[in-house]
Amino acid sequence: MTRTNALGDYLRARRALVDPADAGLRVVGVRRTPGLRREEVATLAGISADYYLRLEQGRDRNPSPQVLDALARVFGLDAEATHYLMSLSAARPRAPRRPRRETVPTGIRQLLDVLALPAFVESRMFEVLAANRLATALSPSIRPGLNRLRAMFLDPGERDLHPDWEQAIAGMVAAFRTSLGTDADDPRIEQLVGELSLASEHFRALWARHDVKALAGAPVRMRHPDVGDLELRREKLTIGDTGGQLLVIYHAEPGSPTERALALLGSLAASSLA
Repeated sequence: MTRTNALGDYLRARRALVDPADAGLRVVGVRRTPGLRREEVATLAGISADYYLRLEQGRDRNPSPQVLDALARVFGLDAEATHYLMSLSAARPRAPRRPRRETVPTGIRQLLDVLALPAFVESRMFEVLAANRLATALSPSIRPGLNRLRAMFLDPGERDLHPDWEQAIAGMVAAFRTSLGTDADDPRIEQLVGELSLASEHFRALWARHDVKALAGAPVRMRHPDVGDLELRREKLTIGDTGGQLLVIYHAEPGSPTERALALLGSLAASSLA
């Protein structure tokens, strides 16, 4: 994501991911670049090739909703990705701001302490701001001061913990981009994206796709070294008046082996402090 041409960056990324055959085009010969050509996108969307070029180059940043709807249709975007595309066209550059210190509400901290489930609070940058004992027992990287995105890509223990690691990181990067939206003026965001881009080929490839995904609950499989395989459900609940903080809770189906495994994990975590 760049501050100067976020819309153009997104259009180029999505154009490269569309198979011409899926768009109803007849492919003849060898194509040197993946995806659709600019003139093909323009034709399919019903706009001029010159106008589409101006959009990608950032020379026109105020396309109509009708044009954006047409482009979303050409790219096969779902509702979440279409909303993201619309938000990029409305974005305006802002002066850089000083990062503020994140504070977890007192009531939420108290809730973490009494919940008998793994739970933690993360910022919109996926930094862990607070966590209960069971969450840290579930994954050592769920502790205040650590970043979940960084851990998923750079901590080998996280890869071992997630048997569906590649699927998990793809969803996490897409959710991260959704969480940030068009607000890329925080230097911490640039630093994190730059660090992961240098350190991880997987991150570079996923970030270049510009995928977005709703910040919603999802099933999660884990393979814990102490209690074995876990079939969990992860919920992400917005905390009001916090600038995007989320309460993340893992839970299991009542009466399931995973529920019993979580109870055992809680006992192990408690005994380690005794």
